[in-house]
Amino acid sequence: MPEKRKRLGELAETLAAEHLRRKGYRILAHNYRCRCGEVDIVALDGRTLVFVEVRAKSTTGFGTPQESVGHRKQAKLREVARHYLVSEQTRGTLCRFDVIAIQFDPKSGKVKEFEHIENAF
Repeated sequence: MPEKRKRLGELAETLAAEHLRRKGYRILAHNYRCRCGEVDIVALDGRTLVFVEVRAKSTTGFGTPQESVGHRKQAKLREVARHYLVSEQTRGTLCRFDVIAIQFDPKSGKVKEFEHIENAF
């Protein structure tokens, strides 16, 4: 992964985590990995376990950040969530999938749009 793209992703995840904390979420894990894949943030919103996918882009030539979470990625996130629920012994816990989409200005690098989609899929 190119260095600039990696830095953009790291910045987006930091901004997303800050946003979630301000909303009262408790962050349980960053970049949770298992054999099935990875989810960017695992958090608690009250008693609901939330798996958060963070997407960032500086151009929309290939679609918006929101559009990049297609059916294949959603299926992968469900598998990771299943693994998390079993490994952390959280069966029976309410859970949902959120997407945080951040559009950066390509020239200034500043946040142009920020959207938190709760219960995205």
